[in-house]
Amino acid sequence: MDNATRLQYLEAMGIDVWLPRADDPLAPNVIAESADSWEALQAEVAPCTLCDLCKSRSQTVFGSGNKNADWMIVGEAPGQSEDRQGLPFVGKAGQLLTEMLRAIDLDREQVFITNVVKCRPPDNREPKSIEVETCKAYLLRQQALIKPKIILALGHVAAQALLNTDEPIAELRGKIHTLNDTPVVVTYHPAHLLRSLLNKRKAWKDLKFAMQIVKNHQR
Repeated sequence: MDNATRLQYLEAMGIDVWLPRADDPLAPNVIAESADSWEALQAEVAPCTLCDLCKSRSQTVFGSGNKNADWMIVGEAPGQSEDRQGLPFVGKAGQLLTEMLRAIDLDREQVFITNVVKCRPPDNREPKSIEVETCKAYLLRQQALIKPKIILALGHVAAQALLNTDEPIAELRGKIHTLNDTPVVVTYHPAHLLRSLLNKRKAWKDLKFAMQIVKNHQR
């Protein structure tokens, strides 16, 4: 199907399609608001140059797991191992996340795991606010395609980005938040739990809280 025919179909379905001006030098990098698909989104993320993180990354880290998952797991940004392999949470923190999921009878293949930012920040620093805001649109499109029953935000960066807040994680835990009508539960990032074993018990409480929300949703 050529582009003109595709646009006619979209317009016939009542879908507004944004088209960049031909003379706009930024046009190739703008996230278009149109009918979306998983393949189109992946193809858009892979070569993304919307922020300076593209200059130091090896590759983008789109996410992995079930495209129809009940659980969407969101961290802050890829680390060195993730940047090298192109997959989220594959380092030590990823191993702990796998064990956390197993504790609530979930395999990684049953959930979808991604990050707010799709490229590794240099030296594993926290992503800057401009990087978060630039990349957040991709995350929201992933959410819209997956339609999860719950989002588990790992760490303060992911939580604050998803919820548009600057509140500390201590204030965000233990509450039901929402993002586009999807419940959001906040817990500690696995990397933090590797350094602070005392908070593992709190994280377990958060996981049980999230499980109960999903169960209530299924009734």
